[in-house]
Amino acid sequence: MRPEIRKIVTYQEDVLIEGFKPAAHPWSMCAAAAVITNPWAGKFVEDLKPEVQAYGPELGAVLTQRITDMAGGGDRIEAFGKAAVVGLDGEIEHASGLIHTLRFGNHFREAVGAKSYLAFTNIRGGANASIQIPLMDKNDAGRRSHYLTIQFAIADAPRADEVVVALGAALNGRPHHRIGDRYQDLKDLGHDLDNPAAV
Repeated sequence: MRPEIRKIVTYQEDVLIEGFKPAAHPWSMCAAAAVITNPWAGKFVEDLKPEVQAYGPELGAVLTQRITDMAGGGDRIEAFGKAAVVGLDGEIEHASGLIHTLRFGNHFREAVGAKSYLAFTNIRGGANASIQIPLMDKNDAGRRSHYLTIQFAIADAPRADEVVVALGAALNGRPHHRIGDRYQDLKDLGHDLDNPAAV
């Protein structure tokens, strides 16, 4: 059992000017997405596990290879995330199932040497839906300079019986970040890092 991949789409942007000020170094983000046939489209399927376990490793490997190649190596990636958009004949559960498995995400996590979890979105949409991949620092969840979102669309995907599965990455944070990080907030509020809500 293997995913039927109709096509793979890549996206890259390099921001040279942000907020009316040139960046010292280009702010670089990229994404790789697979458009696949949804094996559960149009019906209710109780057990998603066989396809999740079969598809996860292949999609994880293919997309990780593509995005690390775009970045020039996994070690160059500082922030990462994942997303899935299920077509109109599918459930949000289908989008979730394909990306919320270690069989998928661990390929990317290991390739970039990450400690953090992958930020994510999973939504339903039609062709040309906005694919928004939230990113966060691969090792430091409190580093706000790397709270980013890469956004793009695929004109003919997802079709009603498809799912778009995507990975996103950034080689650096926002060029002129100046809002600090969550650790300073915790210090200012007198909260403990291990209990940030003070409950």
